[in-house]
Amino acid sequence: MEQPASADDEISISFSSADAMIRTFGPQDLLLRVLEGVYPGLRLSVRGETLTVSGPAPAVRQTETIVDELHGTAQSGVTVSADVIEQTVSSVRQAANPTDTSARRGTESIVSSRGRAIRPKTINQQSYVEAIDHNTVIFGLGPAGTGKTYLAMAKAVQALQAREVNRIILTRPAVEAGESLGYLPGSLNEKIDPYLRPLYDALHDMIEPESIPHLMEAGTIEVAPLAYMRGRTLNDAFIILDEAQNTTGEQMKMFLTRLGFNSHMVITGDTSQVDLPRNTDSGLAQAVEYLEGIEDIAVVRLTSSDVVRHRLVSKIVDAYQEQQDLRGAGASRPAHGPRNARRRSGHDRGGNHGG
Repeated sequence: MEQPASADDEISISFSSADAMIRTFGPQDLLLRVLEGVYPGLRLSVRGETLTVSGPAPAVRQTETIVDELHGTAQSGVTVSADVIEQTVSSVRQAANPTDTSARRGTESIVSSRGRAIRPKTINQQSYVEAIDHNTVIFGLGPAGTGKTYLAMAKAVQALQAREVNRIILTRPAVEAGESLGYLPGSLNEKIDPYLRPLYDALHDMIEPESIPHLMEAGTIEVAPLAYMRGRTLNDAFIILDEAQNTTGEQMKMFLTRLGFNSHMVITGDTSQVDLPRNTDSGLAQAVEYLEGIEDIAVVRLTSSDVVRHRLVSKIVDAYQEQQDLRGAGASRPAHGPRNARRRSGHDRGGNHGG
C-alpha cells in the first residue's frame, strides 16, 4: 500500500464474513471503543466486512497488528473477551518495535485444548516459550496469573504428543503438609492432593479427561509431591516443578540433580510469595542467583503486565508489590514473612529472557 506524504496513514482490513468481523471486535464492538480510547486521533470506519483505519501512522500500524492478533484468536476458537482485548492491546503497545509483527504472527498454537488453541499472549510469554524450546533447564519467575505453569504444561503435552519425551512429571513442594495435614483424615495421597490440584486442573485443560487416568496408570503422566523425586534419575521426561519458591536450597539442589538424559526441566515460582519458615532461604531465589548465565539454563521473568487472568489481577499484583517495596525501603521491616524472600523479590521484576 502506498504511504501518504503526510504523517497520517490509512489502511483497510477486510474480513471473510460479517461473523468473523463480529467475533474479532468482541462483545458490542468493544475493540473499536478501546482503540479509540487508547490512540487519540485514530479514526475507525466500518462498511460491510471492511474496517478502515486512519490517523497517525504509528497508531494505524499498531491497530493493524492488534486486529490481526485478535482475528487469529477468534479463528482459533477462543472467545475475544474484554480481558483478551485488553491483554492484546497491552502486549502490542509494550513491544519495542510495534511494526515488527513477524514473531507474533508466526506464533503457532502450542497445543490444542480440546479444539482450543493455547498461545503465548504477551512478549514475555513468547520469550518464555522460546526459552523452553532452546534450553534444557528453564526458570519461569513471576506473579500469579502470568501463565508460567500453564504454558510449561502446554509445552510438556506438545513434547509428549511429538514423542520427544516418554513421560511428563509434575511436582510441587507441599510446604503446608508438615504439620497441619497430619490432623486431617485420609491417606497420605488424599492429604497431599489439594496441593497438587492446580496441576491436575491445568492437565485437564489440555488432555481429554477420560484418557488421563490411563496415562497415569501407565506412568506416562506422574503428578507427585517433590519429596517423591528423591533418589531418582529422570530420563526422557519433561519435568515441571511448580511453586518452586517454597523449596529450600537443599530441596532445589536435589531436584535439579535428578535431571537425566533427553529431559527438560521447567521450574516456576514467585519469589515474593514464599511460605517457608522464617529465616529459611528460598531454593528458587538461591538457584537463580547461582545458575543464571550458565549455558543451556534460561531465566525468564514475567511481570504483572503478563497477567492473563481477569484484568483486576494485574492491578492487585501491582498494589501488593508497591506496598512491599514501600516496606522494604523503610527503616524497619514487618515481623512477619521471610525477609530474605522479600529482599530478593525486586530481583525478579522487569526484563526478559536472560541466560
